[in-house]
Amino acid sequence: MSELPKLRRFEGRKALVTGGGGFLGKALVKQLLAEGAEVVTVQRQHYPELAALGVAQFAFDISDPRIVNHVMFQGVTDIFHTAAKVEMWGNREDFYRINVIGTQNLLHAAKLHQVPRFIFTSSPSVIASGKNLQGVDEAVPYPDLFHAYYPETKAIAEQCVIAEGSADALQTIVLRPHLIYGPGDTSLEALIVKKAKAGRLVRVGAGSNLADFCHIDDCVAAHLCAASTLAQNSKLSGRVYFISQGEPIPLWKWIDAVLLRHGLPPVKRQVSAALAIKLGIFFEWLSKCTRGLIEPPFTRFLAEEMSTDHYFNITAARRDLGFQPITRDMFHW
Repeated sequence: MSELPKLRRFEGRKALVTGGGGFLGKALVKQLLAEGAEVVTVQRQHYPELAALGVAQFAFDISDPRIVNHVMFQGVTDIFHTAAKVEMWGNREDFYRINVIGTQNLLHAAKLHQVPRFIFTSSPSVIASGKNLQGVDEAVPYPDLFHAYYPETKAIAEQCVIAEGSADALQTIVLRPHLIYGPGDTSLEALIVKKAKAGRLVRVGAGSNLADFCHIDDCVAAHLCAASTLAQNSKLSGRVYFISQGEPIPLWKWIDAVLLRHGLPPVKRQVSAALAIKLGIFFEWLSKCTRGLIEPPFTRFLAEEMSTDHYFNITAARRDLGFQPITRDMFHW
């Protein structure tokens, strides 16, 4: 995290991070400690690395309403809610339980224990409709129909956070970082490599579609900017912000760069977007017929995301939060 400014903005503050053992959660914890905060984390298990940092950990399911009594919320000034069920397939009930009920439980706990601020990590996928998203801002509405349970339940959770932030009891901000990558990544890069090694990575569409990315350092900086700015300007409460590098790049060129880093050849096989979407719908139907025994190799939502433009206007985050992504070579990290 050497590229981040050496500030002590959180001196005397106590932060609670959900999903503290995850890619973003762990990076947030480290930077919060560096900036003077006392840190508490909540996740399903204890992590030796967090223990070594002196972090108080609570192994607890956020969807359990008893969290209000089993987790140390007393004295917490800032909640960073990064925990979520992010898989592209599964039972809707599981997504809803973690992403919606879990968020509602944390909001309730925050109000009950008078925590001033709540920063929610969401996703630009909440506005995905299967069409190109080219430089759009936060005014774009949710789609009429969601093509996956993850964006659907994250959108519902977003609305809960926004509603609470529009009241007086709790100050909230929703952040939508797109495709977080960088050192320590255990999800995005790992998934690409896993699929490539299994021979299941296929270029969808023409391969020229553009996408935004968000380096882990920038993502952490955006979260801390949100919390520190909100502490000074409560009028920002209830607002939503896209977070990214600020300059889209070809998605499939970036994927090929990931493969090169791991000594793997670039993607050669290619299918049309229309065919991939049809196959995704079929695989989803097949999985439902077998009650989940057969997991879809890919889904309609994934086919759409891999073949369309999706990049976003981050002017609001720059203006309101003081967020400024660091310019870097996005193909070498």
